[in-house]
Amino acid sequence: MEPLQKLETISLTERVYLTLRDALVSGQLAPGERLRDQDLAERLGVSRTPVREALLRLEGEGLVETSPRASTHVTTLGARAAREAFPVAAALHALATRYAVPRLTADDITAMRDANEQLATLIAAVDSTAVLQAIAADDRFHQVLLAAAGNQEIIIALDRIMPKVRRLEYAQFGSLAGRKSVQQHAAIIAACERGAATEAASLVEENWLSLGHLVVASLEAEASQAAANGDQRQLG
Repeated sequence: MEPLQKLETISLTERVYLTLRDALVSGQLAPGERLRDQDLAERLGVSRTPVREALLRLEGEGLVETSPRASTHVTTLGARAAREAFPVAAALHALATRYAVPRLTADDITAMRDANEQLATLIAAVDSTAVLQAIAADDRFHQVLLAAAGNQEIIIALDRIMPKVRRLEYAQFGSLAGRKSVQQHAAIIAACERGAATEAASLVEENWLSLGHLVVASLEAEASQAAANGDQRQLG
């Protein structure tokens, strides 16, 4: 009798962490919102211990912050956070691509192409569900390269910074009209098919950097508009 495939299990703390992380990325837990471990534990139906452990991990990732009075809030991420986070993500993804290209299979290329086609469809939609699905499709595209690279240190580094990157992207998704992700992904796939690792890595880096530039520009425009509205209220 052939052995059955083992089921993957994750700890309760990990499930709580992933649930809270997704709520932070999607804005369900809003910037500036106070987070009480007892309230979150009741909402999740768990004890306070895994919630506290998850919040500590999320604080290390910059998604929540604790004040000197020990109150925890959702971090408000602005243009500075985007300017710092996206270049790091870009460099790590590019490095992974250099390792990945020589190892890619035909199935890998197909998976990347399928994910990009899904992304193209979802970007055209406007509802919040489509935004989450679009980000997930983009993750699937890049995950092919990360898996093929086989470098756990890159994965660990990206696990820390990508939630912040995705939250910044999600918050500004509707303002990123100039994004060229689908076209850039197509160029990456073509370079991968040719086995051009250096070119593919450069294209992947540009993919993330260009998205970062759009996010920064959108955040700066928001800040300028908010400042202008504040000045108008004072004059009034």
